[in-house]
Amino acid sequence: MNTAMSIVGTVLQGALLGAWIVGATLEPSPPYRAPLPLDIEHDGLDSHTSLSAAYLDILDPMLEVLSTMQEEYFAPWLGTWPEAIDWTAAVMGTHVSGALGSISRALDLIPISGRGGDRNKENLVTLFFSQILGYYFGQDHFAIRNEAYDDILWVVLGWLETIQFIDLHTTLNFQDVTDAPGFAKWHGNIWTPAFSHRARIFWNLAKAGWDWDLCGGGMTWNPRLEPYKNAITNELFISASASMYLYFPGDWNDSPFFNGLDTSSDERLTRPRGDDVFRPHDPVFLQFAQDGYRWLGASGMMNSQGLYVDGFHISGWNDPTSDNKKCDVRNEQVYTYNQGVILTGQINLWKITGNYSYVEDGHRLVRNVIRATGWDLQRQRPIGFGQNGRAYADGQPTEDSKLPRWRGLGRAGVMEDACDSKGSCSQDGQTFKGIFFHHLTAFCTSSLSLEEFMAHNRHTHDQMRSHLAECRSYAPWLRHNVHAMIRTRNDGGLVGMWWTAGYLGLKDKMPPQDDFEDPRAVDYRNEGVPDDPIWKRTPAGVTPPQAPHSPLAEHYAADQHVASKTHQRSTSRQWPKDDEDATGHDRIQYFKGEDTPLFKEDLNDRGRGRTVETQGSGLALLRAFWEISTRTRSSKWQGPGERQPLDPDEL
Repeated sequence: MNTAMSIVGTVLQGALLGAWIVGATLEPSPPYRAPLPLDIEHDGLDSHTSLSAAYLDILDPMLEVLSTMQEEYFAPWLGTWPEAIDWTAAVMGTHVSGALGSISRALDLIPISGRGGDRNKENLVTLFFSQILGYYFGQDHFAIRNEAYDDILWVVLGWLETIQFIDLHTTLNFQDVTDAPGFAKWHGNIWTPAFSHRARIFWNLAKAGWDWDLCGGGMTWNPRLEPYKNAITNELFISASASMYLYFPGDWNDSPFFNGLDTSSDERLTRPRGDDVFRPHDPVFLQFAQDGYRWLGASGMMNSQGLYVDGFHISGWNDPTSDNKKCDVRNEQVYTYNQGVILTGQINLWKITGNYSYVEDGHRLVRNVIRATGWDLQRQRPIGFGQNGRAYADGQPTEDSKLPRWRGLGRAGVMEDACDSKGSCSQDGQTFKGIFFHHLTAFCTSSLSLEEFMAHNRHTHDQMRSHLAECRSYAPWLRHNVHAMIRTRNDGGLVGMWWTAGYLGLKDKMPPQDDFEDPRAVDYRNEGVPDDPIWKRTPAGVTPPQAPHSPLAEHYAADQHVASKTHQRSTSRQWPKDDEDATGHDRIQYFKGEDTPLFKEDLNDRGRGRTVETQGSGLALLRAFWEISTRTRSSKWQGPGERQPLDPDEL
């Protein structure tokens, strides 16, 4: 048994009071119903025991997905996930730090007693924290400094997430020694200055992307390309700036500038240079967050569904006779992560200013997202189900069946990016859904106490109740997506990219789907940056570098398909099988009249297959379901900071 799983197994031994789904299933799913989250059984359990089982039935798969991700993809000797690229590795670190916060909150729910119980629980936390610490040294921070501004800002949010975990774990589990000297408090605190320093350095680097001249404000995506002001870079800057204002503890390390900062002075947190920010709660952070939020809201970056499109170019930029500086060429591409990152900024701006309109904007966006997956929030079921509750009018998919209708960000209530069903997601695209769910978690669960607010008023208490009630209504949709995602895992516990395949019970047959591509949309995150003047700035005589995206599914020849590395590593796989040729490659079948691969051994092995990014997205979804289900019990919420248990019959 591997190290991570053995520790998790030790911690959870004897605690699994309900059914624990450990293997993927791609069998056809039954007619739609509203089951318990992972079909936990409550028969024969008293109310307290069944309540613990209800909690653990969500927590256990989250721990399993996390452990599998770290065992399969993290290399301790390198301090990183070698198959990740710089920015996706930063996101994976953020997912692990977020999961650590959830684990820390849940330690008292794991019913282990006797000698060694507390040590085993702390060992679980220390294991994953040691990997985050290793990543601090393994992160290629010098390379990221020269990358696009969005890449830089993922680093800021990642280390601020780790700082929040350290503060939380210390408060929850070391309260009696919080003010103790030396190492009496939790050891992770000694790393807070290092993590803070990196967050500060990278925030300062990123703020150079802001300008008021082009488009009346906003962040530029990539200084090495034509001006493109996109949703993700601006959302990241808003959320990172608001998070720096709330959680950055200050930094008196003047590296790498060494400009004579006196670290022995009481004024050590003042800015040694006019354009650098070192102080906690520096008003510059808040100013940028609010300026960015106002600019984004006025930019016209939302479509008719109330979803953020990707961004704007400036028409006539390469025309020497044009003086246009307006963002007027809109890219209509919609990505899931563009709907999520802003949520962290909105919840933090509420806590900073006491202005609830930020949260109202956030809930409006979340409702639009859920609707765009094909989910009816009023009836709490997928849109378009008849009396028999089936995804297909004629039952399970046949050769003549089509996929359910595309709704904008998914179908049948399951979240998708447009590349998922085609198996054409790049390394970027495979990361997007997890980012949305990470920030949804922050939005719904980081405002449970008035103590977290820097400004509040007589309405804040009622607003908290309303906010939590709204978040609670998202739990059935999250549960629906968990059921879909969990069925995409293979025998090794690796999560697939296209969760709808799990929900519909699709194993190796891909039904046709309607064409839903928008001709005005440029999917540069999955297909690469277009080699045209509106995107690329090409000096005379210089050949631009290729975008660092992995090959797409359509670039694979049918007889040269490369299965995912993790699938090849599976010990349960024997080569060759009856459905493979002599070289060990899959034999691909086709629908009549089609010349594209529609049959595979597993639809989630197409393209890049199962990766650390798809595993991280599954982890983020499970964590969102865990946190929102257990911490937003608004109908029974009695006061700030109180957590009410789940009703087992509501799961």
